[in-house]
Amino acid sequence: MPQQKMQLGDILIQGGLIDMDKLQKAQKLQAQAHCGLGEAVVKLGFAKETDIALAVSKLLNVPYASRENKILRPEKGQKLDMVVNERFARENVLLPLFLEDKTLAVALAEPENLLVLDNLRMMTGLEIQPFISTKAEIIKTIDEFYSSSGTSLIDKVMESTGEQKEEKAEEEMGATERLDLDKDVAEARGGEVVALLNAVLKEAVRQRVSDIHLERYDERVMLRFRIDGDLYERTPPQKKDFMAMVSRIKIVSKLDIAERRLPQDGAFSMKVQNRIIDLRVSICPTVFGEKVVMRLLDKGAVDLNIEKIGFEPKQQADFLEASQAAHGLIFLTGPTGSGKTTTLYTVLNTIKSPSMNFMTIEDPVEFKLEGINQVQVRSSIGLTFASALRSFLRQDPDVILVGEVRDKETAETCLRAALTGHLVLSTLHTNSALEAVVRLVDMGIEPFMLASTLRLVAAQRLVRILCTTCKQAYKPTPAELALAVAESQLKPPPDTSNLSFYKAVGCDKCAKTGYMGRRAIYEVYFINQAMREGIYKHSGDMIALKNIGAQAGYWNMRASGWRKVLQGLTTAEEVTAVTIGD
Repeated sequence: MPQQKMQLGDILIQGGLIDMDKLQKAQKLQAQAHCGLGEAVVKLGFAKETDIALAVSKLLNVPYASRENKILRPEKGQKLDMVVNERFARENVLLPLFLEDKTLAVALAEPENLLVLDNLRMMTGLEIQPFISTKAEIIKTIDEFYSSSGTSLIDKVMESTGEQKEEKAEEEMGATERLDLDKDVAEARGGEVVALLNAVLKEAVRQRVSDIHLERYDERVMLRFRIDGDLYERTPPQKKDFMAMVSRIKIVSKLDIAERRLPQDGAFSMKVQNRIIDLRVSICPTVFGEKVVMRLLDKGAVDLNIEKIGFEPKQQADFLEASQAAHGLIFLTGPTGSGKTTTLYTVLNTIKSPSMNFMTIEDPVEFKLEGINQVQVRSSIGLTFASALRSFLRQDPDVILVGEVRDKETAETCLRAALTGHLVLSTLHTNSALEAVVRLVDMGIEPFMLASTLRLVAAQRLVRILCTTCKQAYKPTPAELALAVAESQLKPPPDTSNLSFYKAVGCDKCAKTGYMGRRAIYEVYFINQAMREGIYKHSGDMIALKNIGAQAGYWNMRASGWRKVLQGLTTAEEVTAVTIGD
């Protein structure tokens, strides 16, 4: 590597990624957010991480390593985890790749940082050959490399704390049993319980878990992880430790440790792998004890890029056109957990501007977005969706996001806001996009007012995306091909002569599920003049509204799903299961 001290800003300018004006803006954000210059450039949207890494590689003559070119892959059998320990690797965002002739190859996100290279040289006693990669790819590979491929972290902790020994008899709580809070608190703060809960949380983050379920039954305790929408059992704590685990969760969530009869909701945050993870905690009493569900909210794992969430090109264009209108209503529908909030956050993140005032009322606020004023519902003190929305209208807003329309009062307030010159985005719990029209009319909204204010209505679901490492191609039958071509509604239809479908197999990388992550599929109806007249005349007739949409060239959610199958992203079985209502 050249030893001249070349600044990253100079590299980006020479590489043509930014100019001096953008560099100054990035440096200003760098100082404000206390982040690296490259991270600031990415946050401002001036360049992608990969573009920055390639520019550094070219101008500093440093090899580029990625998972795609298979260089970002630590050599097996060289005990590289002993050469560079996990803590040093995470703190400095670097990864050992291979060892050859007393030279250690290391992938870094910032190879121009000579201090880190000098420290690594002194620590290992080896010469260092740097490779350039992106921070995201290095962190992801660190997670895989330093985690055990065999026994899980939870099993290790349970073994080390002696919890594999014969379980002691546990006395069931009866009507006359006294609650010993001192004992519960002491057990909850004990080293074994703290270590076990930490192990569960760390393992959940490593496996990309969205929800952790901890529940007690008559004969056993069950621990389950929700990964890509499905629940999988994991090694549970012993029955004798269940109550201590629940008490520990209550303590960190600032809940009442003595209350075991009523549901409780709380939250806490933790730092894992240099990422801040927010957890929403729900505790519900059952006949066998309390059931705990913890939802993990990792902002770093959510990419609010409208190009990547799953829109087809026409759907994206329609959504952006509607969201850039000066006023009107946009409704997104779907069941709980279908990604509606993420889609609306992405739209807000795309259209936000310092020249506009954005305000949201949510229950709960899932992610904090810079440049957007977010308000949390607090029904206990009268801060509801409707009351907050009325207050917003005195705050000079341009764009308003209402987390959910649950009643007539909120629906009417949204409508008035749209009529008085504001753009309002919200969600409804209906099975399809056009059912939102029927639902709003049932709530008491006049069809002529709805027709004049509605800009777009959409629905979404999440389908699992195939693991790129183990997915297996196969030749579909003529019947499968005919169904895919017909229901995808592509014009012109795709060439099926050499078309392959894929099926899920399962490997260590995807935890034997065959899938890695999820992506949304949508049905999007932009409200044109024909649809506006249809809402006014046929607001309760779903078939008439669907026919109008079909004549305008809109397609349903199953068509969107089949297009993902034809692109090789998911399986026919997954799309069929998710869109069974269609």
